[in-house]
Order: sequence, then C-alpha cells, then structure tokens
Amino acid sequence: MIILDTSAVTALATGHKALNALAVNVTANGDRLLVPALCLAQAEAGQAGAARAVLGYPCTDIEVLGQIDAPAVGTMFRDGYGGMDTCHALYTALRRTGGMPILLTDEETRYPPGILAIGIDTPGMLGFH
Repeated sequence: MIILDTSAVTALATGHKALNALAVNVTANGDRLLVPALCLAQAEAGQAGAARAVLGYPCTDIEVLGQIDAPAVGTMFRDGYGGMDTCHALYTALRRTGGMPILLTDEETRYPPGILAIGIDTPGMLGFH
C-alpha cells in the first residue's frame, strides 16, 4: 500500500513528475494510492483545488478518520508526533496489515524509525525518475 502525506498530495496536485508517473502506473496496474482524509484537507487548505486534482486520479482512495481512529490520532498529536495531518498519515501506515506500507513525503525524517517513509524527490523514487 502506498500512502501519500500532505506534502505528497500537494506535490501530486501541482504536477510533480515522479508522482504523476507513479499515479499513472498505479492506475494501469489496478492498484490504489491511499490519502488520509486529514492530509487531503490540509493540502486543500494550503492550495485551492488540490483535493479536486488528486481525487481526479482513478487510483486515489481516501482513508477516513473514523470514531475509533480519531482518539488514536489525537493522542499521537498530543504526544508530539507532528500535526494532525502527519499523525493521520502515521496512524494510517501503522494500522496497515499484510506487508509494509510505503509513506511518500517531502521529508522522510518527519516519521519515526520503523516507518518506511520515502522522499518524493529521492532519485529513483519507487523506480521513477
């Protein structure tokens, strides 16, 4: 599973070349990109139209913040793991089962050790240049 945090959502919405190629490839393979709802909301707050642009990709799924998830994300925020959007991305990555999820971000150090966070500008990110 590939998860996009706020920075990756914003980059995809503004035409980031590698992320666009990834989205096209993921769509062609029938796979999905997972966007935590709070990351989508924060990207839209920062740039009008970002949500619409990202939701236009057929491979995009939104990870909702449900009644069981909200207290956990709130606790992570209170404990200093980052903003609410960062905590939702982290929580989304931690609760995935069946393989290690990949969290795409502009700053890999935003996430703690044990989370596979890959920078969107890393040369050869997921095989795309």
